[in-house]
This record gives sequence, C-alpha cells and structure tokens, in this order.
Amino acid sequence: MADTVSLKRLNQLHPLVKNLAIEAYNEAVKLTPVGVHPFITQTMRTFEESDALYAQGRTKPGPIVSNVKGGRSFHNYGLAIDFVNKVNGQINWTVDANWMIIVKCFKQRGFKWGGDWTGSLIDYPHFEMSFGLSTLKLLAKHNSNQFIDGTKFVVIS
Repeated sequence: MADTVSLKRLNQLHPLVKNLAIEAYNEAVKLTPVGVHPFITQTMRTFEESDALYAQGRTKPGPIVSNVKGGRSFHNYGLAIDFVNKVNGQINWTVDANWMIIVKCFKQRGFKWGGDWTGSLIDYPHFEMSFGLSTLKLLAKHNSNQFIDGTKFVVIS
C-alpha cells in the first residue's frame, strides 16, 4: 500500500510529471514483494536547499552528495524524484532486484534514471524528466518569471 508521506511528496511535482510519477510509484508498490516498499525521500527542492546540499563536503561537513547549486537541479522545478527502498521498515540503499522494479516502473513512463549516468556522480536513487530542457533553460524561464498561472512551476515548452 502506498504511504502518505511518499504521496504527499509526489503531489509536489510539476503538473506535467505528477500523475506519471504517482502512477509509477503505485505500480512499484504493487510489484515489490511484501516487506519491501519504495519510499520517496524528496521531490521539490528550493534553491536554498540545493545550495546547502552542494556545500556539503565542500564548505560544510559531510560527504559530497550533489554536483549542482540552486537553480541547476531538476528538483528545483518539480521535475525530479529521489527514492529509497524500505525493507521491513528499515531504509535500504542496496541496488538489487527490488530496486530495479522501481526503476523499471519509472523508466517505462519516460523518467531518466540517475543510475544510467556516467561520470563523477552516478545517482541511483534519482529520477528526472527534463522535457528536453537543460537546467540552464529552466533557470532562464524562472528568472524571466515564466510561471504557470503565477505558481512556482515554470512553463515547459
């Protein structure tokens, strides 16, 4: 069964991806075995939250977990999702067959998976949908106030 925290976070996504993400999540919940449950850790992230994550491991304590500052993350535009599996109620970061069930559900709906990336930061718990736009283009839209009906979401076109 879907959990309310994950669904609340998915409902924060950009209107163009929200329903696809909820559909993928619900399917993953059904397909994962008893005792294994996908859990959404984050969707929408403010520029300030992105800046704080970027500082981690650089100017603040902790490991490096992000290569992008505020405005350069798809999370800043409601177009990205981070997840983990809970196994018998405990957080589990193991990329195994159960993890890949979730990956398949999201990729089938057009999400890109951070586990397919190459380079310095492969991001196994991450999905995004960019609509062919870079974060620089999204930031430009943000900076020129190209919002949907005055909301926090930028126009995707």
